[in-house]
Amino acid sequence: MPFDYEREVRTPQSEAYLILDGEQPVGRIDTHFMPGLAHVAIAVNPNLTAEQIEEILSDIDADMLNTVGTEHDTHHFHVFQGNEIRVFSNAGYDDYPGGNGNGRGHGPLSPPGAGS
Repeated sequence: MPFDYEREVRTPQSEAYLILDGEQPVGRIDTHFMPGLAHVAIAVNPNLTAEQIEEILSDIDADMLNTVGTEHDTHHFHVFQGNEIRVFSNAGYDDYPGGNGNGRGHGPLSPPGAGS
């Protein structure tokens, strides 16, 4: 099943994408561009298979690395597999679905000092 990619951020030297399986987020891609070189960090959920990860790598190589209009002779892919624990932000997430109302993030962890 093909994945969809939703760009979250784009700068002259970097891009960040959410990896979607249908409407379900299953990972994130952070790419940083230098002359002749692209560093790509990919974080995916633990339930993705090696074949699915290879599909994501192929999609990145074929469709995403040249979107900033430059050629990159060398690509470094760093793949991490695990669960997102929490999103932290100084902007807060009080209005974000799943926000915990403390303005410090969202996710399954309790705020520091709140016990388990």
